[in-house]
Amino acid sequence: MPFIELKNVIKEYRNTHALRGIDISIEKGQWLNLVGPSGSGKSTLLNIIGCLDSPTSGGIVIDGADISSFSEDEMAVFRREKTGFIFQQSHLIPYLSAVENVMLSQYFHSMADEKEAMEALTRVGLGHRLHHRPSQLSGGEQQRVCIARALINSPQILLADEPTGNLDRENTKNILELVKRLHEEEHFTIILVTHDPFVAQWGQRVLTMEDGRIKCDEFLCRL
Repeated sequence: MPFIELKNVIKEYRNTHALRGIDISIEKGQWLNLVGPSGSGKSTLLNIIGCLDSPTSGGIVIDGADISSFSEDEMAVFRREKTGFIFQQSHLIPYLSAVENVMLSQYFHSMADEKEAMEALTRVGLGHRLHHRPSQLSGGEQQRVCIARALINSPQILLADEPTGNLDRENTKNILELVKRLHEEEHFTIILVTHDPFVAQWGQRVLTMEDGRIKCDEFLCRL
């Protein structure tokens, strides 16, 4: 059985079809990239899989649970227990240090543990920047904090929406190499939205979307 399976998923916003009958099966531990023009449905699909939004119709099963029928409270529990999110904007709390930003994610999941948060930041190469605030960190360093924050609670699914969109090519490559290493070590499932062809080639599979539909489904050999 696939780890994630979507069957005929439709999403409508005020008579606009964002998704038009999506069928996907994703294996546990797979790295899937979503590409396509703006408005093609990439972020909508990501948000539905991450329980940030609900489909208008269709079925979604993740790890044996039918999330398409979840209540708001059940969706919140699923997000907290199963997923980690990385966005284009870091959304770090500006007056908290790097380690405090990571601990905040722990707090909403269970209990904050400073030692674990420090270890998570060390794993992403920020052991020397633990007590710096976001304004004292570069864009690449801020995204490393976001990665540590997303993975601190050991999620089964990492959802990333344009995570390198604000970075130059060198920092983009560094972040992708970091995500690749962590993926190989922990085997979580990755679903990543990108406009960048360079970023898209770092996964195992590329799903091209257009007008709310799947246009192309390609498996890669990079990993």
